[in-house]
Amino acid sequence: MATDTPSVQPASSDVPRSPLAYVDFRFLLAARFSAVMATIAMVVVIGYQVYLTARNDYGMSVYDASWQLGLLGLVQFVPLAILTPVAGWAVDRFERRSVAIFSNLIDLAIAAMLGWFTWTEALTLPLLFTLAALHGVARVFSGPALAAIAPNIVPAAVLPRAVALSSMAWQGASIVGPAVGGLIYAAHPTSVYIFSAALLGISAFSLSRVRPVPPPPAEVRRHPLREMVDGLQFVWRERFLLGTITLDLFAVLLGGATAMLPVFAHDILHIGSEGLGLLRAAPAAGAVIIAAIFAVRPIERNVGVKMLWAVAVFGAATVGFGLSTSFLLSMALLVILGAADMFSVFVRGTLIQLNTPDHMRGRVSAASGLAISASNELGEMRAGAMAALLGPVGAVVIGGVGAIGITALWAWIFPELRRARTFEPQFRTP
Repeated sequence: MATDTPSVQPASSDVPRSPLAYVDFRFLLAARFSAVMATIAMVVVIGYQVYLTARNDYGMSVYDASWQLGLLGLVQFVPLAILTPVAGWAVDRFERRSVAIFSNLIDLAIAAMLGWFTWTEALTLPLLFTLAALHGVARVFSGPALAAIAPNIVPAAVLPRAVALSSMAWQGASIVGPAVGGLIYAAHPTSVYIFSAALLGISAFSLSRVRPVPPPPAEVRRHPLREMVDGLQFVWRERFLLGTITLDLFAVLLGGATAMLPVFAHDILHIGSEGLGLLRAAPAAGAVIIAAIFAVRPIERNVGVKMLWAVAVFGAATVGFGLSTSFLLSMALLVILGAADMFSVFVRGTLIQLNTPDHMRGRVSAASGLAISASNELGEMRAGAMAALLGPVGAVVIGGVGAIGITALWAWIFPELRRARTFEPQFRTP
């Protein structure tokens, strides 16, 4: 049995229990909130622009335009799939804060280009797909860098609350970003990208105020390719981590309905870009409620079983949303969906951080990020392809049923998940 455990400081009775007592964490929280609000506002508008461009400029049907949304997910995933080992290695080899700042600056440049082409009315589908792919490049470095910083700036006993507050920042930005982005786009399309660029600048500045997190000492380093392979092998060998990461991968791959929101807003619920922003924000509203509860009173017992139930509720809410033709009912179901997703995200994120050695956190976070991105972006492609064959309603409903089935299957294949009683590090394979 391996003895390598996360290199975190033990908490003493005089250590502040709130993550907000640590100034570096406050700057990290501000950076994450600003970056997520900016990028989600961008992504929502890009999806809407792809759909409108396909329908209006290319004369595509609802089915064909839905397929374009699926392709949009694919082009964002491809750079993630290719660069994830490189990103994980970079986060463990270089100063993590600098990696996150670099990714923010890439996204800022993308926002500036999108603003220019929107203002000049020069948008085309190839251009939108290219800039979306570049956004995928920025994301592959940003995610593991931000995830790996938190355990280095707060004690281990404070980490579950830090994860909850970090999730609150992410989900809170996920509420504000789409809603504000949709409203700004409706009033003046170019301004939404100016808004995003300004927020990304704020995020980069906030990260610069976090104390540097030095990389591992040179004597523990190996050849870059060997280190990349080591990260993937570590996740593969640890059945507990493998089950935790792949549960989200396959459940959201099948159950994700995000890609179809422009279709539901435009052609089913008839609520326009303003309504699209509200639909996109609804899951985050449910997530913020759960994250706020966990920030004050995080769960401590039977965490694995509760995570599995949360994923099943996520699938059931997805089925209900696909069948709904009422805007208010759709909003309510998306809130429930987001709350269930946040529950599982909190448990999964805490388990991964506390069951990973510090020198491996970048690579394991990158692998987890790849699974999340695969579930989101490939899930969008899956939804787009199924919508092209069965229509958007059929694509969402079948996906929700599939997510429920995956939960039951994973509870059987990975009994380690059901047996996880607390967040304490689990036994590892030799």
